[in-house]
Amino acid sequence: MEETTLYYAEFESPIGPLLIINDGNSMLRIDYGTLEELEKKLLKWANRYFKKIHFLHYPETCIEVIDQLKEYFKGERKTFTFEKTIYGTDFQKMVWEKLSDGIPYGETKTYKEIGEMIDNPAAVRAIGRAVNKNPFSIVIPCHRVIGSNGKLIGYNGGLDKKKFLLNHEQTYKNVLNETDK
Repeated sequence: MEETTLYYAEFESPIGPLLIINDGNSMLRIDYGTLEELEKKLLKWANRYFKKIHFLHYPETCIEVIDQLKEYFKGERKTFTFEKTIYGTDFQKMVWEKLSDGIPYGETKTYKEIGEMIDNPAAVRAIGRAVNKNPFSIVIPCHRVIGSNGKLIGYNGGLDKKKFLLNHEQTYKNVLNETDK
């Protein structure tokens, strides 16, 4: 069986370590935590999409992503432009696409509003499950999804990180122009 090498870097962000995974051509995931903390979860994920995998610490393959994350945290970037390959079900991909395209920087939407965006407002629970499986923390902005009562609920990285990201985006929302990154 041919082995697939997945490269990774760990980036220390203002909200804790981020684990960045790629296949040498395109980014595959950004998760909260370190490889040591997440290895069991990542092996389970990888075994769904690859025959046999090996993780190799090779931060040079993640420089573009790290640079864009640094710009984001400095308030100099609203969107991310690096190459990514997204693994998930068709429904998950549809939800993640709506999160990326349908919730502008510094704004929020409810799970029901996401449901309306995909023409299925009753799918709130399924949307919640898809949001929870987001493979690109911060980049696919699931932190911008809130409860119908306006409260912060259910964030894979923890509500403290969600609150930080929303406050961060509010701070820089009007600083960046539409022509900015």
